[in-house]
Amino acid sequence: MLDKQERSIGELVSELTNEIGDLVRHEIALAKVELTQKAKTVSRNVVYLAAGALTGYVAVLTLVATIILALANVMPAWAAALLVTVVVAIVAATLVSKGMTALKRTDLTPRHTVETLKEDLRWAKQQVR
Repeated sequence: MLDKQERSIGELVSELTNEIGDLVRHEIALAKVELTQKAKTVSRNVVYLAAGALTGYVAVLTLVATIILALANVMPAWAAALLVTVVVAIVAATLVSKGMTALKRTDLTPRHTVETLKEDLRWAKQQVR
């Protein structure tokens, strides 16, 4: 094989084009992997939000039952129902808070891919010189 100085400009440009194509394909694959990992994190945190919302709904239903018992009987049974409502509401608030905090911290930018693309651009510019 001829060294770089003995090859024609056309051959060098063709080789550079092929290498850049390979590089772009690798970067796209890297971006897919990175975005898949971030999507898994987001989906897990959405599950926390959904669990918190469902638990909150149960708290509302329990509160309704508490009010019904309190009005119907005006007996100590309402105190037990109220206690259950408070506990379920605390659980719901904790789950929603955890999910929201985790989602706020999630960075969806494929930072690694962006950095390697910048490196690739620098490399390509050096190859053209």
